[in-house]
Amino acid sequence: MPRSDATANVTRDGDTLVCSGALSRDVVASLWPRALALVAGARRFSLEGVPSVDSAGLALLAELASRAGDGIVRSGRAVALGDRVEVELAEGGFGARVEETR
Repeated sequence: MPRSDATANVTRDGDTLVCSGALSRDVVASLWPRALALVAGARRFSLEGVPSVDSAGLALLAELASRAGDGIVRSGRAVALGDRVEVELAEGGFGARVEETR
């Protein structure tokens, strides 16, 4: 049975780097070459199609934001990283917020 994150992808729409699918350790290595080729000149990151991110996905997004340079704008909501952490694109990079669940 195919995994839901098998459809993870990175595309470009104008100045927007569009991420879709679960950004997980299983797919980050295969996404990296395509994402790297598309990131130059990106001013926006769209995470609207990303249901979840693990630590490898967060590393991918952080590195892409770093390579894109200053002034990155996020499009979309915060993305879940596990049960208690949300990833948000802040100005110029990504941040994580921990939610206490007890």
